[in-house]
Amino acid sequence: MKKLLFLCIGIAFTFTSRAQTEDKKWNIGLHSGVTQYSGDLGRDWYKTDNSIYGFGGLSVSRYLGKLFDVNLLLSKGTLGYHNGTTAGFRSDFNAASINLRFNIVAPEYIIRPYVFAGAGAILFDSQLHFHKKAYDFMLPSTGAGINIRLSPVIMLNLQETFLFSNHDGRDGVDNAGGKMSKKDSYVTHMAGLTFNMGNSVDTDQDGVSDKKDKCPDTPIGVVVDKMGCPVDKDGDGVADYLDNCPDIAGSKMLNGCPDKDNDGVEDSKDQCPDQAGTMALNGCPDTDGDGVSDKDDQCVNTTAGTKVDSKGCPMDSDKDGVTDDLDRCPDVAGIMALNGCPDTDGDGIADKDDKCPNAKGTAANNGCPEITKADIVKITYIGSKIFFENNSDKLKVASLSQLDALTLILNKYPEAKLTIEGHTDSVGKDEYNMTLSQKRSDSVKRYLISKGIDEARLTGIGFGESKPVAPNTTALGKAKNRRVELKTNY
Repeated sequence: MKKLLFLCIGIAFTFTSRAQTEDKKWNIGLHSGVTQYSGDLGRDWYKTDNSIYGFGGLSVSRYLGKLFDVNLLLSKGTLGYHNGTTAGFRSDFNAASINLRFNIVAPEYIIRPYVFAGAGAILFDSQLHFHKKAYDFMLPSTGAGINIRLSPVIMLNLQETFLFSNHDGRDGVDNAGGKMSKKDSYVTHMAGLTFNMGNSVDTDQDGVSDKKDKCPDTPIGVVVDKMGCPVDKDGDGVADYLDNCPDIAGSKMLNGCPDKDNDGVEDSKDQCPDQAGTMALNGCPDTDGDGVSDKDDQCVNTTAGTKVDSKGCPMDSDKDGVTDDLDRCPDVAGIMALNGCPDTDGDGIADKDDKCPNAKGTAANNGCPEITKADIVKITYIGSKIFFENNSDKLKVASLSQLDALTLILNKYPEAKLTIEGHTDSVGKDEYNMTLSQKRSDSVKRYLISKGIDEARLTGIGFGESKPVAPNTTALGKAKNRRVELKTNY
């Protein structure tokens, strides 16, 4: 029995289970065993060749704390001694003892050894007559035992109890002389089944009662620790059932996954795990902020705001060698000398600035060819030779050859524009003269259009008698005022 006790104590430290005792604070047990005597007649503790008598018992225990409980044991059986050679004795008994038990390990262990001490009484009278000579006090009662959990409710109990009597005469011999060490004593070897009583509440059904559960709202099916909280194997503060990386400590912000460079992108998805970057670039840095990660950027120092290509270099949409940030004409291929703009007529003036993009001109004339002084003189002369029928907008035949000559000049300068101004003398009403001068300008315009001159190049304006160049008091002066003036421009 002693060897069994020590073996079980050793095994107890190797097995643990969820505690139930705190919730099921009451325990009742049914026991049976044998008694052995030690006194004046002899000693048969732990001997099998002398008399052994049986007994049965009922126990009630109450949980006091993690390591302590109090136990009441009621037993009924036979005590005695007989070795077959000397006088012996035998007596029926009823006994009761109350003991404080100290459990060596916590309730979580499946096997729990304990020691106890207390007091009791033995009534040597089957008729339960409680007169003084019928009972002895057991001071102390002490011993040790083991509880082995078979289920959350049922336990196997093994116990050794030593009972030291305050009398010495139950065996028929009284020679103790008042010495405690010489008085009768007994040992009981007991085994039984005990039953935990009480209701435990486990709201989240995780196997840990609400009294002990520090996380009472754990979802059903989640693995928990002994305190009822979800298991967190890597200790990063994110429970395994929520942890995307349960075996590696990580960040709560990333559902438990690590982020070495603290850029907000978990390492498993970070293309640059050792350099802080941006989420948009899968954790890689972008020094110049052009949207291309440094590892792919062939132009890492591009000016902020510059449009770039897939390699991180300034965009050159029209492939003319001038990047868009410097190209004044990014959608049309041009030349570097004109900041990427084309020059169709090759006059050194970009088409977008050239008023005559299809005719080689000069910068002073906004890209248009200079009209020679000789041609200007001709145009002025032609204007003075344009005549109309009297009081009419109909051109005289003599004027047509002049307008044909004007057409030739205009064709030399295809981008040049012509303003046709009609004037009259003061004879007649102002409104009439204004209308007549406009009609005459329009007549010239229509003729030139008929000769192939683009209408967009021609503007006809009638001024009536509002801009005289000579007095209207003489016939000569009036003749000078009845005129057409031609003016060229770009």
